[in-house]
Amino acid sequence: MFDASIRVAYRVAHRLLRAYWYVRRPTTSGALAAVWHDGRVLLVKNSYRKQYTLPGGYVRPREDPRDAAARELFEETRVRLEGATFTHAYHGAHPFENRDDTLDIYEATLDTEPMTEVDQREVVWAGFKTPDEVRALDLVPHLREYLEGK
Repeated sequence: MFDASIRVAYRVAHRLLRAYWYVRRPTTSGALAAVWHDGRVLLVKNSYRKQYTLPGGYVRPREDPRDAAARELFEETRVRLEGATFTHAYHGAHPFENRDDTLDIYEATLDTEPMTEVDQREVVWAGFKTPDEVRALDLVPHLREYLEGK
């Protein structure tokens, strides 16, 4: 019951942010972690958004974007990788949710599939899917564009 209340709070907060972004039209910068294993990529489903995405989020001031991707990966899935593990794979900017969203995707390929754990509050699901399985889902625009070359 407590987790369900927090998921509602996330959805309300996200709607308020989108309203704020509608007025301000900000430019945001983020980093996502594309973790690959055996031809499949790790996806997450947030409680406050319809689309699937990669683990990730905002880059903090003076934070290396690869470290931001690693930090968000751990916060959202409990998968721990060092920022240096990642290589840059994508850079793009799209209008998304009333903002100009600039995003970088950093890739890492693992020999063994990591165990994932989600909090059932911000993130309600995490799992590995093939690129074809991912393309069949409702995706954030950056992820769809990233997968065009996969």
